[in-house]
Amino acid sequence: MPKKSTVPTFAETLSQLEALTTRLEDPETSLEQSLQDFEQGVQLIRQAQQALQTAEQKVQLLLEKDGKPVTQA
Repeated sequence: MPKKSTVPTFAETLSQLEALTTRLEDPETSLEQSLQDFEQGVQLIRQAQQALQTAEQKVQLLLEKDGKPVTQA
């Protein structure tokens, strides 16, 4: 049976970022928790940026033919 990937999907990452944002906006959240949430948020943003960069590279490859960009006439 294939092992499940532990890397969250882009959508899951965005969902986690939204949850962190909500917690950070809560005035009841302690400074310590806010700092932990901020650190986790930075890590999630990096993951999302990497996922976007990978997707962009794949799209670029799909749009190229023989190493040259495909243009429509």
